Amino acid sequence: QKLKQAYLVWFEYYPTVPKIHRHTLASRIDTILIEAIEMTSTAGFTPKGDKLPYVRVAIRKLDTAKILLLVLWETKSLDNKKFIALSEKLSEVGKMLGAWHGSLIPKQNSPNNVSGEK
Repeated sequence: QKLKQAYLVWFEYYPTVPKIHRHTLASRIDTILIEAIEMTSTAGFTPKGDKLPYVRVAIRKLDTAKILLLVLWETKSLDNKKFIALSEKLSEVGKMLGAWHGSLIPKQNSPNNVSGEK
């Protein structure tokens, strides 16, 4: 839900990106955000034991989108207000994905870890 909300903010800003970046960098950001939505959706409907690869890809996609947005901002193709608004939403999504990722990784001292390693 939060990722969808972040995408809707991006979708509003996308047409305002200068033409020089709209069909290259902005288009790539759009694609990456859609792919992140696809990965989280897939993970949501996948059995628990199979979710981890999808969550990891979603995290990578989100991190890549953040870096590309930073490039847009540094080249003044995205103003401060828009950059901050979008960055805050994407950071929130990143925290949620990180927590989800953490919940999927078996803990070393958990009863399910039979190897006895610490």
